[in-house]
Formats: sequence, C-alpha cells, structure tokens
Amino acid sequence: QVQVVQSGGGLVQAGGSLRLSCAASGRTFNTMGWFRQAPGKEREFVASISWNGGRIWYADSVEGRFTISRDNAKNTIYLQMNSLKPEDTAAYYCNVGGGSRVPGDYWGQGTQVTVSS
Repeated sequence: QVQVVQSGGGLVQAGGSLRLSCAASGRTFNTMGWFRQAPGKEREFVASISWNGGRIWYADSVEGRFTISRDNAKNTIYLQMNSLKPEDTAAYYCNVGGGSRVPGDYWGQGTQVTVSS
C-alpha cells in the first residue's frame, strides 16, 4: 500500500523561507514532485525531480527561489522555498508517480503555506 506523508509548512513573512518534506512508502517512484492550490484557483505544478535527481523541473513562478531535492535512501523529497512571496500562499501537495509536470495517482495530505506581506 502506497502512503505519501508530508511535513513542514506554516506561516512566514514575505522574504522568508520554509522547507517541506515528503516521504513515500510502499514502493519507489521515478518522478516525485510538488503541486499547490490557492483558494479559488486550480491546482498547479510547482516542481518535480527524477529518480537520480538528474532532471529537475520548475514552474516559472518559482524558478530561482525554490529548490527541490531528493534522498532515495529515505524515499523522500524536499522543497526548500526561499524569498517567499504572498502569492506563494497555498496548500502544497506532494505527488508521486507522475510525469515531469503531470501528476500521478498518489498524493500527500497537503500542507498549508501562508506568506504574509
């Protein structure tokens, strides 16, 4: 049985940093990544990473500010979010088993990130 468990998130002032973690269990996955959904908006792609970290994809809106990384020994990915902006406020969801920018079938429980101005 596949489980995807997230941690991290919270409230931060604009310009601050937060780190999200996501651990998958039950099987290994090639691509793992993050999506987010702001109130009243559709869920959107944020970042994803391939098995060996050799391929990484970012949404234009986070490129240069967010960094995705991976620890295969722990079957865990991380999202380091720097220079946060109020428009980054959203529920962030870990996703595994999808393509580079397309979600797979397995989602984490979601974690709220709120950036105050």
